[in-house]
Amino acid sequence: MTAPTPLAGSPAAVPVLALGDTLLVSLQGELHDRTAEQLQQDIAHRVARSAATGVVIDVSGVDAVDSFLGRVIAEIAAHTRLLAGRTVLCGMGPAVAITLVEFGLTLPGVLTALDVERAFELLRQDARVAVPGGGAGCT
Repeated sequence: MTAPTPLAGSPAAVPVLALGDTLLVSLQGELHDRTAEQLQQDIAHRVARSAATGVVIDVSGVDAVDSFLGRVIAEIAAHTRLLAGRTVLCGMGPAVAITLVEFGLTLPGVLTALDVERAFELLRQDARVAVPGGGAGCT
């Protein structure tokens, strides 16, 4: 496990943990626009510089998501997908899900899971399917 990387120049930095080939981001409380933008840039740089093939964003500590944060999550997923990675959003409560639907945010390319453990399992399953001969269920 790699130590958390604080975001440069941000007093309320969001730590990004490297767990094997997956980056784990746990959002807590309100995330200001500047911090969200810095998080997006940090994840894009980390995925590009490392062997990360997955990003798990845990929003269980977030009470509400605004349209800006929803777009940031979608852009993180798009950047990760361009670099051959997958993004899983987990820990979403009913209020967050309803808000995303009300804003009309579909989050293309973002997988969802109930919790962090299931998010990692989803990435492992997805990796087996993506690799030719990678196991049962290959397409």
